[in-house]
Amino acid sequence: MRQKWRNSLFMHWPVKPELVRNLIPSPLRLDTFQGYAWLGYIAFLMDGIYPRALPKLPLTRSFPEINVRTYVQYDGKPGIFFLSIDVKNWASLKIARHWYRLPYHASNVSIEHKGTTFSFQSIRNENNRHISFKALYKPISDVFSPEKGTLDHWLTERYCLYSRDKTSNIYCGEIHHLPWPLQKAEFEVQSNSLLSPFNINLRNTNPIAHYSGGVDALIWNIRKVHSR
Repeated sequence: MRQKWRNSLFMHWPVKPELVRNLIPSPLRLDTFQGYAWLGYIAFLMDGIYPRALPKLPLTRSFPEINVRTYVQYDGKPGIFFLSIDVKNWASLKIARHWYRLPYHASNVSIEHKGTTFSFQSIRNENNRHISFKALYKPISDVFSPEKGTLDHWLTERYCLYSRDKTSNIYCGEIHHLPWPLQKAEFEVQSNSLLSPFNINLRNTNPIAHYSGGVDALIWNIRKVHSR
């Protein structure tokens, strides 16, 4: 399928690897940069989902999403492992959650903008927990393409995702897009409890933030790479 990702906020926190290692399946190896694991929030507008058989007709209208992720490797191939994905869209919840084995959650998610400033909000109520994220963000630098070997490149240029099913089989989905056009971002976080289900506290750590106007992506079907 094809997807368009727009008005993206990247927020990344360095954390000790032991805080994250137990959150990923054992066949995957936690990927680190200069000794740190990284937890990322990526908030963006999904500008439609275009199945392969319907190249001009999106499956859904545009909708916002926020995901929490970390970085892993399998058999030496770097990729993304999602801890949670909050979305309101029915197609993602019903189709992608089942097909791609990804941890989608039904949430009230919205994104608005005024000028160059974006307001993003996600509210999830499940299992007697109120889990939310609310922030303002905007780009504050010229567009740049991160060089290979830099942290900016390591965090953003990831071309596959890994997921697991209920029996801990591991799957891989290939992703293709042009390099992210990045800008430094200014942000104000007004609420943040997305990591509370994992008992991780980031209050004393400042994130690195980037903005991107977006990319067009191609996403292949997942394939099983490891059987339990």
